[in-house]
Amino acid sequence: MPAAAGTAFGYATRVTPDRPSHLGLRHLALHAEALAEMKRFYVELLGFRVEWEPDPDNVYLTSGSDNLALHRATGRRSRDGSPLDHLGLIVRGAAEVDAWARFLEAHGVPIVARPRTHRDGARSCYVEDPDGNRVQIIHHPPISGG
Repeated sequence: MPAAAGTAFGYATRVTPDRPSHLGLRHLALHAEALAEMKRFYVELLGFRVEWEPDPDNVYLTSGSDNLALHRATGRRSRDGSPLDHLGLIVRGAAEVDAWARFLEAHGVPIVARPRTHRDGARSCYVEDPDGNRVQIIHHPPISGG
């Protein structure tokens, strides 16, 4: 691990040349209490299209360059009552998920969920930000550009 110039929240804060790149924040997942109504709102009113609906409790929407996941709420909300499940940083390739996990772990960030490949072919891992929000590093082929 490179020597840190300072720390914040227990993490090394010095920017290092070995930090991987990402494509920005283009993925959001929400717990939806009214899943059907949420789907209609985002599709019919806001113009999203259904990318994948693997089961009755999950639907993945896109406008072409992003991904909005709606997951049926099961009474479990985040500690502050927010419908936010996690936010996602899109990366270009599946191997970059593993690179980010190694990088963040080397900088003292605990890995909440180790890298894995999902049933739709996406690959991701999860970490938590200093406030406890889950952050997913994800390679999602339809929007990752590769």
